[in-house]
Amino acid sequence: MNKSFPQIEEEIIKFWDKDKTFAKSVNQRDEKNSYVFYDGPPFATGLPHYGHLVGSVMKDIVPRYWTMKGKRVERRWGWDCHGLPIENIVEKELKLNGRAEIEKYGVDKFNEACHSKVGMYAKEWKKIIHRLARWVDMDNDYKTMDIDFMESAWWVFKSLWDKDLIYEGRKSMHICPRCETTLSNLEVSQGYKDVKDLSLTAKFELEDEPGTFILAWTTTPWTLIGNVALAVGRNIEYSVVERYELLPKEDEKERFEGAIIKESVVERFIVAAELVEKVFEGKKYKVLENIKGKKLVGKKYKPLFDFYLDKESDNKENFYQIVGADFVSTDEGTGIVHIAPAFGEDDMLLGQKEKLPFIQHIGMDGIILDGHGQFSGLRVKPEGDIQKTDVEIIKYLAGAGLLFEKKQYEHSYPHCWRCDSPLLNFATSSWFVKVTALKDEMLELAKEIHWIPEHLKDGRFGQWLEGAHDWSISRSRYWGNTMPVWKCDKCEEILVFGSKDELEKASNKKVNDLHKHIVDKIVFNCKKCSGQMKRIPEVLDCWFESGSMPYGQMHYPFANQEKFEENFPAEFIAEGVDQTRAWFYVLHVLSTALFNKPAYKNVIANGIVLAEDGQKMSKRKNNYPDPMILINKYGADALRYYLATSPVMKAEDLCFSEKGVDEVYKKVILITQNILNFYTTFVDGSISKKIKTVHSENVLDQWIVSKLNLLIQEATNALDDYDLPNAAKPIADFVNELSTWYLRRSRARFKSENKSENKAEKSAAEQTLRFILEKLALVMAPFMPLLAEHIWQTIGNNNSVHLENWPLFDDDAVDKRVLNDMDITRKAVELLLALRDEAGIKVRQPLPVASLNAMVNSKYLKIIASEVNVKEVVFEEEMAEMKIEKKEKEDGEIKVQLGVEISDELRLEGLLRELTRQINSLRKEMGLTLNDRVKLIYSTNGQELGKLFADKSLVEKLKQATLLSSVESGEGEKEIKVNNETVMVLLEK
Repeated sequence: MNKSFPQIEEEIIKFWDKDKTFAKSVNQRDEKNSYVFYDGPPFATGLPHYGHLVGSVMKDIVPRYWTMKGKRVERRWGWDCHGLPIENIVEKELKLNGRAEIEKYGVDKFNEACHSKVGMYAKEWKKIIHRLARWVDMDNDYKTMDIDFMESAWWVFKSLWDKDLIYEGRKSMHICPRCETTLSNLEVSQGYKDVKDLSLTAKFELEDEPGTFILAWTTTPWTLIGNVALAVGRNIEYSVVERYELLPKEDEKERFEGAIIKESVVERFIVAAELVEKVFEGKKYKVLENIKGKKLVGKKYKPLFDFYLDKESDNKENFYQIVGADFVSTDEGTGIVHIAPAFGEDDMLLGQKEKLPFIQHIGMDGIILDGHGQFSGLRVKPEGDIQKTDVEIIKYLAGAGLLFEKKQYEHSYPHCWRCDSPLLNFATSSWFVKVTALKDEMLELAKEIHWIPEHLKDGRFGQWLEGAHDWSISRSRYWGNTMPVWKCDKCEEILVFGSKDELEKASNKKVNDLHKHIVDKIVFNCKKCSGQMKRIPEVLDCWFESGSMPYGQMHYPFANQEKFEENFPAEFIAEGVDQTRAWFYVLHVLSTALFNKPAYKNVIANGIVLAEDGQKMSKRKNNYPDPMILINKYGADALRYYLATSPVMKAEDLCFSEKGVDEVYKKVILITQNILNFYTTFVDGSISKKIKTVHSENVLDQWIVSKLNLLIQEATNALDDYDLPNAAKPIADFVNELSTWYLRRSRARFKSENKSENKAEKSAAEQTLRFILEKLALVMAPFMPLLAEHIWQTIGNNNSVHLENWPLFDDDAVDKRVLNDMDITRKAVELLLALRDEAGIKVRQPLPVASLNAMVNSKYLKIIASEVNVKEVVFEEEMAEMKIEKKEKEDGEIKVQLGVEISDELRLEGLLRELTRQINSLRKEMGLTLNDRVKLIYSTNGQELGKLFADKSLVEKLKQATLLSSVESGEGEKEIKVNNETVMVLLEK
């Protein structure tokens, strides 16, 4: 009674640990009736935040529900171990900067350091997941760096290779110059930020028309050094424009208004006709002629930079010329595109088609190579000042007279999803999964997946599938699963291995680890020539591992083959909405390629948890409450229920508010505890432990049982549909109705004396409340597992509620007439209480009569009379005959009237109620229990109170209502005010 609910929660968790309840809940279910759930593993390189807690709540609710539905739901925790997150941490700790310094330090030592950092926050994760009451096996966890997991990923790669779905090719991709590796489209999509950048319009002078310039606009000035061509649209109309300057006044010659003087011509330019006004805004110009783009194709121009004029180059005859391209548009810029095949996908494809030279003037580190004059050694997108190198380019062009215009603009720019560096478009070689060959199958299989929220199916996820590109899966990094590809250093023969056994047989060497610093040492003779087979240096994209998770966690197909194949695809997965283009996507790609099946049947995508002010949660800003402090204050269930009923469960953002958790604590947790306190106080402990059904003539019992079954029905339907908010929200409403209507209206029945008719009523009430609490605990169990357990054990069960079955909806127990009549009753009470309020009459003051126009059973009229505190409730026709002051109110079809005349007798009853309330408050202050009988000694000069104490029937009612043994006049010590009259009272035990 004196413990806080967070303390009760901790005791329940200790009980679960000692009882091994989680293991029991899994093992008591048949292995042949499994429900498979994939848990996307987190990195243990940071502490868990509210986003992780949202995911954990989802991943606990659904498995608990299906366990109660009879399914065997194994839940195994996993850790993401590889990739840039850990590499970046280690680089900072070792004060290494980039690939060259890592390799100088030693890849073996670097990888060992990464290995040591994998579980740096594992203890903190275990602590909060455990305290959150999430059931998941964290002792038998899997790690993506385990050799079994890595081997399964090798099998996936080899399977794709055998299906001709892997190839090596050169493409223009995004690279991170800080990490010096390529990134896939799904990685790039996760790191966009709004930045201020520079754009410019450069002047390219035609070789055969000195003084005539092609204007080309670019948002990446640094790429202009790599320019090899200009592209126009063959069917786009272009204008030849003369630009003028006003002559000084002293040089003016005869002219009429609007005439142009030849001496003022500055230069001629070529731009798209429909963009002339925009390009020359604020300038004096004249359009000389319009020509089609195809007339410009083949023309040569002078390069902006002369670094490559004297150098040998393939296709040098095609250097610096105008070509036609379908992708050129007049949506922005000048309608002419600068082409640098080394730095853009369209540019690269056009370069291959037109046999253009290839200039790559920067390295993978984003630094301009030697041989480029004053620009050599500059980083093209330096952190902290991404415009710095572009400014140097602009200064040079301005000095050379080749700058037409520069502008600053704001746009969304991709950054590395792990180290936060600005990315670059860069043509390089990579290994790819041929996703475009799978696209049709992926789209067809995606139709089988059930999404919450539903719009993601054809929206964010479907659109991403529609636009799917081939997936770059090789990374020029170190700490990752190795690509199982060995290549001959002479004849370039390729061998791909799908297991460590295959590698052992080919190399005749024992393989105990598949990491780079180990397998790179495995070299063997090529069978086709005298060369040596060496592993290619790249590692696998860690998202390839994520997509391999269903197979890796079970070491499939090397183990658990039958178990996996009988339970694939998974029934359920859940992660943040951003994973539509990441984990959800890669799972789907690989399962389509391997099995021509979706990887999962049902998916819930949650939104982002923001600070209360809508900003991103930030430790530096201290703009959100620490999760563990919050749990220790309100309990895990209050936080769980707050999250489960919020929009974040349907891919919408949530501005996290501690007030919301506090509200759940007060309106659900504390009210439930009050109900339990009532139960333990008034319900006989020997009551039957299990009640299959309730048979009661009392309409309140019938009503609450009907409401309970509707709750079961609503929660079941929503959970079957994976709609967690709509499954959870009705619980709070039910708890409120159970407390504020059913129990309050039934209180007298629980306290009734031991007369035969009262005993039957008390028994019916006790049986009903026991039945309701049992079923309520079962419905609560997935959402608020600790509160559910508290209810279950408080009402007399020794086992755990989480070993029970989900309650079944009983249609026969839903009495629609009772529900309708009770709705009318409660609406009538609401209207009558509003009339009392308008008349300024407190509820404790009895009134003579009220009326109702609706025809309901007389039992409901008694409920109304008791709730509104009137002597009787009659139907409208009877009220019409009464000569009494009354007020009326109606809402829709319901109309009520209230008699507001107060007789002397009623006034004394009002005094009795007020006096009763205050004496019971004194009992509470004294810490008295229901078994304590006390003597009341009073003294008063109040006339009305005097009348009350003189009335034996009223005194008897006072004794019964306040558990008094006697009421005597004498010297009281405590002053009480009752309707402006004073009474001195003393309570003696």
